[in-house]
Amino acid sequence: MKRSKPNPVLESSTTRDFDYIDNQDALESLIDELLLEERIAVDTEFHREKTYYPSVALVQIAHSRGISLVDPLKVESKAFAKLLDSEVLIIMHAASQDLEVFQHICGVVPRRLFDTQIAAAFIGMSTPSLAALYEKQLGIKVKKESRLTDWLARPLSDSQLEYAANDVRYLLQAYEQIKNQLVRHGRETWVDAECALLLEKERGRREPEHAWKKIKEGRNLNGKALNNIRSLAAWREIKASNLNIPVRYVFPDLALVGIAQQEPTDIKSFENVRGVESRHLKGPFPEEIFLALKNAKKLDPLPKKINRGKDSATDLRAGVTLVSAWIAQAARQLELDPAMLGTRSDIEALVRGDSDARMGSGWRHEIVGESVKELLQGKAALAFDSEGGLVLERREKR
Repeated sequence: MKRSKPNPVLESSTTRDFDYIDNQDALESLIDELLLEERIAVDTEFHREKTYYPSVALVQIAHSRGISLVDPLKVESKAFAKLLDSEVLIIMHAASQDLEVFQHICGVVPRRLFDTQIAAAFIGMSTPSLAALYEKQLGIKVKKESRLTDWLARPLSDSQLEYAANDVRYLLQAYEQIKNQLVRHGRETWVDAECALLLEKERGRREPEHAWKKIKEGRNLNGKALNNIRSLAAWREIKASNLNIPVRYVFPDLALVGIAQQEPTDIKSFENVRGVESRHLKGPFPEEIFLALKNAKKLDPLPKKINRGKDSATDLRAGVTLVSAWIAQAARQLELDPAMLGTRSDIEALVRGDSDARMGSGWRHEIVGESVKELLQGKAALAFDSEGGLVLERREKR
């Protein structure tokens, strides 16, 4: 039987095959044309090392007629809102930060999104980089020399523009390849569900009342200290956004947790908290901290975690270990990234029976929900098969 030759690994194009949009009329015309497209590929270049919000430096768009690079330093970026809030399918790779960019510059995220990194995880690629995706799916190797350059400098060099264009040049092709594989496996709805969750998460990214959840040590606090960290983290989030600086520049996590635990009431006790620096003692910071601690007393308490008895921790570990083994097996059989099917925290939530457990509904539940339920109820057991894999066996009552 004659075997087909593998696709050659190609160097990306060096031909300047893109338009550079740096005036408002040209952008408005482009948007009107893009609204007639069925799908487009989008990426951004930005900096955020010293700011709260990402500073967008370039927007790249691939469409049926070619590639357009839009200079957001020269145009009004709110024009993108009309495009994003349309029926045009927006294809992105690892979209989370790009969504944050658009939420900031035009107040909108795509109505319809297809994230190729998420989708690739459903065909066995384990959340690849864009370069890995191009090479695996299309046999194309792109150059990545300009990744860490200054994108806010003007004029942009030819190598920067070429790098930026490469980020979307083959994304529509990659989408078609991945889409076909998803259809064969019957997993299109799984990707749609994950992209919808990503959009929902982005819409709530900056809500101050949820900022405390991003502080690892803060999530372990209880009682008054928990309410304190909720109030302090919300204050810090608002302060950072108003000053447009990273939250760590306002107050480090360590200092915020220490304040939540110790509840300083004067400057002397405030300056003795670990992580508090001399700069924190100047200006309005101390009084604002004291006010945040006062406001913490007005917060409604969070729902208490379910206490399942003194042996619950041991039972939880045993259940998580058992379920983790079965989920890892299911992921291998389905050629899925195990983390996409369920992280350890997802598994713990499922074993605890949390009402909002991610694996308790949707496509994840369809795959493992019933089998996990039988395992936890003692109606099924795991055993090794002849090849060292796991099989789920129903238990007979004795």
